[in-house]
Order: sequence, then structure tokens, then C-alpha cells
Amino acid sequence: MLKRELIWDFDGTLMDTYPAMVKAFKQAVTALGGQVTSEETYQLMRQQSVGVAERTLADRYGWDWHDVRAGYQQAEPKLQVQPAAFAGASEVLAKVKAVGGHNYLMTHRDPAALAYLAQADLKTYFDDFVTADQPFPRKPDPAALNFILDGHHIDRQQAVMIGDRNLDIDAGHNAGIAGWLFDYDQLVTVTSQPDVQVTDLNALLPLIG
Repeated sequence: MLKRELIWDFDGTLMDTYPAMVKAFKQAVTALGGQVTSEETYQLMRQQSVGVAERTLADRYGWDWHDVRAGYQQAEPKLQVQPAAFAGASEVLAKVKAVGGHNYLMTHRDPAALAYLAQADLKTYFDDFVTADQPFPRKPDPAALNFILDGHHIDRQQAVMIGDRNLDIDAGHNAGIAGWLFDYDQLVTVTSQPDVQVTDLNALLPLIG
């Protein structure tokens, strides 16, 4: 079935924010006296989450993971300067609107995500946003998705969660909607049974209607 109610993850789905995230994480670890490679950091973030990366390094060195998070959160906004949107993002967002559908953002990033979308001329395509400012449990818990779906009276048969990690797909399924995996570098060990899996957002265009 074609979809027209799209709920988007932000990092690694709409915008290529990982390069700065990896640099910030490495800075935080180095400042605490540890070491971690860019490759390990990126794999931890893409396969699982920033939180898992923080706890992994904290466990390795016997740190409080909150200290890793504090260093990361201090460094990341300074390094995240005008991230680029992935190819195809604007085209898919625009087609959703053209067929009478809606785009929604569901991210655990703070409202800086909205500023980044505005810089990339993508914000106007969105009808609503859920960010870290709203106290929802983290994906794959479906609470934030249910808030969007119920609040906008969305037909779940027409809805889909789009993300770059298994937890995005699991969150969608937990909310009773489809899940599309954008695995642009084919890094994810897929355990979530996505309804669709693509390496290019443009491949989603035929699925919008």
C-alpha cells in the first residue's frame, strides 16, 4: 500500500549529521583520558545509539557515562555546522505534500534539528515535530509516534516511520505502522524486519501516493 503520512527520524535519515557527532564523541572521550576510533564510534552510533556508545566507553574505562554525555553534548553543537541533507530528502518530502500527505519529525535531538532543517530549506515540508524537549521515552518505545498518530488522527495504514537504525523500524512496528529502513552505507545488521529497505531516499518516491 502506498504511504502518505511519513514520520521521519532526523540524524542519519534526513541529514548527514554523523561526521560531526563522531568528532564530538571522540573529543569527549579524549578529554576524559580515553581513546576510541572514528570507526568504532560510528558503528556504535549507527548500529545502536549515542547512548550505547556513551555507556560502552564508560564501562570500558570505569567512568560515569554521564560525564561522557556531558562532554559530547558540549562539543557536538559547536561542530555540527549546517549539516547536509541526504540526496532525495527534499524530493520525497515534496512528493508527500504534493499527494496531500503530511511529514512529521520524531527525533531525540534537541530543537536544533529544526534550525538545521530550516538551513536546508526542508522545515516548511513538515506539519509537526517531536524533539527532545518533549518527555517521551526513547525509541523503540512507540509513545512519541502514538502522540503524533493520535494527535493528527492519522490512518495507520497510510503511515510509516523512516529511519536509519533498527530501533526506528521497531518503534514504527510497535506503533502499528510500517517501517522503512534507510541504510545508506549498508552498515546495519538488520534485525528489525523493515517493510522496505533502501540505500537511496529517491527509491522511496514510487511508494508515496
